Amino acid sequence: MKKQYLEIGKIVSLHGLNGTCKVQPWCDEPAFLYEFEVLYAGKHHTPMTITNARVQKNMVLVNFKGVETPEQAEALRGTVLYMNRDEVALDEDTYFIQDLLGAAVIDADDGREYGRLTDILQTGANDVYTVKTPQGKELLVPVIPDVVLEINPDEERIVIRPLKGLFDDAD
Repeated sequence: MKKQYLEIGKIVSLHGLNGTCKVQPWCDEPAFLYEFEVLYAGKHHTPMTITNARVQKNMVLVNFKGVETPEQAEALRGTVLYMNRDEVALDEDTYFIQDLLGAAVIDADDGREYGRLTDILQTGANDVYTVKTPQGKELLVPVIPDVVLEINPDEERIVIRPLKGLFDDAD
């Protein structure tokens, strides 16, 4: 079952004297936070309306409605921020990382399962999937069209065709 609220960042400190919060973004681009009018704070997903946001050195400076003093901003330090998945439209062939984690990674030719997706490394050129085998070994799979043939988060499966020599036991 897909989570309704997805982690998007964390308030790490305050900035200035007007209640601005410095947020460490947990998304591909810090500017992604600009797409939201409301973020949700903490485990109870308390709605917080954004009144202003701007990027500063890979961080996002955010002003929230009702947070106007350094003391109010400081009280939010360490708070994890969430987004509501219904409030964003993803491009085709774009997925939330949390929806892919745990997916079975299947061989396109013989149907065998290599293991489960445990992490996605964002290298810049292309993502790399970390797949944990049932024996506990970690396999690294480059997310390129020649290797990753199908991504189906609804069925929790990813179909791959490893390049020759990609895995130690490859033909």
